[in-house]
Amino acid sequence: MMFLAVLLQLGYLVAGYDAMYQIGYGAITLMGLMISLTFLWLYVQRATPLALGMAYSWSGASLVLGWWWIFALAGEPVVMTQSTAHFVPLALYLAGALLHFSVIHRSFGCHGLTFLWPVLAAAILSTIIYLAI
Repeated sequence: MMFLAVLLQLGYLVAGYDAMYQIGYGAITLMGLMISLTFLWLYVQRATPLALGMAYSWSGASLVLGWWWIFALAGEPVVMTQSTAHFVPLALYLAGALLHFSVIHRSFGCHGLTFLWPVLAAAILSTIIYLAI
């Protein structure tokens, strides 16, 4: 990790912030999509809910990051600033998180919908923070 941090700092000194931002966001977006496809393949092979959760999470995270990467590359177009299309990758990301909580819940030997408590707590806390600021 330290090597990558140093490499990014050197890239910043040589090419500037914008270049490193675009290259970094582009690389992690594309790698994340590849990781997502790997987990999707693993899910198809072994049908584990954790692999499906990882596929959703990585694809959602990558597409959310990719949204902002394309946004910056395109010169911050107004049409992307408040587009509801952004909710599609966010929904993938949230679905992955729900699947993760469900798997964690089962690994503790719990059953039912109680895995939704941390999800609801996160949504409520996020709402409180939004309203407070």
